[in-house]
Amino acid sequence: MAMKVETVSTETIRPSSPTKSNLKTFKISLLDQLAPPFYVPVVLFYSSAPSDINVSEKLKTSLSQTLSSFYPFCGRLKENASIDCSDQGALFVEARARFPLSRVLTDPDILGLQQFLPFPPYKLSSEEEVVLGVKVSFFECGGVGIGVCVSHKIADGCSVAQFLISWAEAGLGIGSSSGFGPRLDASMIFPPKVVNFPMPAGVISDEKLVTKRFRFNGKGLAQLKAEFPGLKPTRVEAVTALIWKTALEVAKIKPGGSGIYPPSAVTHIVNIRSRASPPLPEQTLGNLWQSAVAPLMDMDKQAPQLHDLMVLLRKSIRRMNGDFVRELREENRLAKACESLMSARKLASTSGVRFELYRFSSWTRFPFYEADFGWGRPAWVCTTSVPMKNVVILMGTGLEDEGIEAWVTLTEADMVKFEAYEALLQFVMPPSH
Repeated sequence: MAMKVETVSTETIRPSSPTKSNLKTFKISLLDQLAPPFYVPVVLFYSSAPSDINVSEKLKTSLSQTLSSFYPFCGRLKENASIDCSDQGALFVEARARFPLSRVLTDPDILGLQQFLPFPPYKLSSEEEVVLGVKVSFFECGGVGIGVCVSHKIADGCSVAQFLISWAEAGLGIGSSSGFGPRLDASMIFPPKVVNFPMPAGVISDEKLVTKRFRFNGKGLAQLKAEFPGLKPTRVEAVTALIWKTALEVAKIKPGGSGIYPPSAVTHIVNIRSRASPPLPEQTLGNLWQSAVAPLMDMDKQAPQLHDLMVLLRKSIRRMNGDFVRELREENRLAKACESLMSARKLASTSGVRFELYRFSSWTRFPFYEADFGWGRPAWVCTTSVPMKNVVILMGTGLEDEGIEAWVTLTEADMVKFEAYEALLQFVMPPSH
């Protein structure tokens, strides 16, 4: 069904307090340099906003106030090394959705969700483009959508969540009283280097891809965890193992697959803030993550077992400990930072013709649902479709049962088989429509 969002106005929002002259050049960290040149997209939908205030002006004012502390978000990236913080401003788009929010909440069009963002998030960013773009969409029922795109060169999912919390607090007039002001010292922890080689951070696919959402509620997750006796998996470990196994079952029956399971690997993005010793504050701005790589190379005709996949994943994530972060900070930090990214490429080159790589990123612990601008918590927080195959983003649901939404992107042919796999569907909530 067609759901059109019409742009009403576009303007530039600058910080309420000019950035000081000694802060005009913001060095990004080594880990920022190695981040993909895309944007981090997220959309927050609110059921209703007050009718007695100008919501648009309130959001602009509070955004301007927030940008005074998040001043790199107003700048422009320079040569993958720094951000020129001359208060060029963030993009602010206002739009009207000529339909009720309920149509999005009950039957979301995954591709159509991108129209709630200020621009396509997976276009290659350039030095002339904004670091932050915002789009506020007003629904005819009184609901509001707030879509943001932040350059991955300065922010990861955790940083975007912290920004949204700070913006919401500014809207409530309480500043950063709960400690959500940014820490801007990542480049001192991981100093930038000269990076003159391309990074395998994700390849835009030419194949026809499909992104679909698979929802796991508390009951389904409890049933799934029961499939791992004695292991006590986290909800992310359990869902990752299930999706990995399902994807391998699909890969086994691909044309030309000879009915055998191909070698494969899962990468999982790991937030290293809490794994450092001492831990880094969650408010540390930047790309404070590394990819854990779990390889499954020696395959035979027997089906991979859920518990084996989960154990492989757990071991790979646990390697991202305090010692790992310490080594990352030492003199060999460039080689260490590239280690996991390069290992996936090496696995693919040594495994023969068939090799399946599945890339996971979990946003389940990020506090998106705490972003209350004065009209309650979001009814739904989502991302959008990804133009890269075999990518899975895990989102929280904001509900007390701590459910998970798995946003899975596969080729169109693979998705037909994947979404019909009964061993997956027994744990997944049925579609709303």
